[in-house]
Amino acid sequence: MNLDFSRPRPLLEVKNLITQFSTEAGPVRVVDDVSFHINEGEILGLVGESGCGKSITALSIMRLIPSPGEIAEGEVLFGGRDILQMPDTELRTVRGREIAMIFQEPMTSLNPVLTIARQLMEPLRLHMGMTKEAARERAIELLEMVGIPDAGDRIDDYPHRMSGGQRQRVMIAIAMSCNPKLLIADEATTALDVTIQAQILEMMAKLTKEIGTALLIITHNLGVVARFADRVNVMYSGRIRESGTVDTIFENPRHPYTVGLLDSIPRFDEEERERMRTIEGEIPDPANRPSGCTFRTRCRWVADDCATLDPQLISFEDDHNVACWKAESVSRDRRPVV
Repeated sequence: MNLDFSRPRPLLEVKNLITQFSTEAGPVRVVDDVSFHINEGEILGLVGESGCGKSITALSIMRLIPSPGEIAEGEVLFGGRDILQMPDTELRTVRGREIAMIFQEPMTSLNPVLTIARQLMEPLRLHMGMTKEAARERAIELLEMVGIPDAGDRIDDYPHRMSGGQRQRVMIAIAMSCNPKLLIADEATTALDVTIQAQILEMMAKLTKEIGTALLIITHNLGVVARFADRVNVMYSGRIRESGTVDTIFENPRHPYTVGLLDSIPRFDEEERERMRTIEGEIPDPANRPSGCTFRTRCRWVADDCATLDPQLISFEDDHNVACWKAESVSRDRRPVV
């Protein structure tokens, strides 16, 4: 038996994940048969419009789906252990210690009646077994690491006394406090101004490289993915529609939705600028998806087969997978006559 030691070992494997919500009309799948992996020390981008299922995928990984939602099927293997089958005691150890998550709005994630010191020191004492004095010292170091000025004084502030960018930095400090193996950033910089966004993303990328943490960046911003990610998964209507390395996805996209996302990015490096295109229509309601390919109602390459059969992900090149009947045509001609 030949063993290939050159390929990175998957840290996280999501297999055939189905997450649904109960409604009066019956269960509605928001995450529909999703599979992907993240390697140790890798930065993976998960992109798509609002409502495509990105955040629910992240919450499923953390097993934090709110009622009336439930994870109906699938596996979430972390280091070979299925998070979905873990007893609560083991899950509490994994959350925060081995997997940490940064949410979009820090003001709703931080407890407004507890000081920053209290909220930073708690995971250090709980997961790392530090004394109160050691935890406070480490908490100040973490605040300095994420760029909070006068950290020794600011650590005793309450969240409302900090700006949005500073609160988000505190959330990053909390998430990184126990040196997690996987960090999930769910639209972590969306509400911040562009300058702060860049600083925080640079910081997360630097910190993950320094301690070898894998990073899952969930965003609708392809510019962020192009700059920071190693690989990218493109999600639409609850499913992964295209996946591959960042270079492959940006240079040779094969799914019409990926092309639409790329064409909607302003370009300033082309001598002859074409009018920026948008994707017509809206993402379908998960309770009322069209038959066949769910993107067909917005697709410039739509064909007869698209109305009856929903394509599955197939491999075109090494680590480049696409779910589209017209993938060859999309690859040959990114701008068809309409």
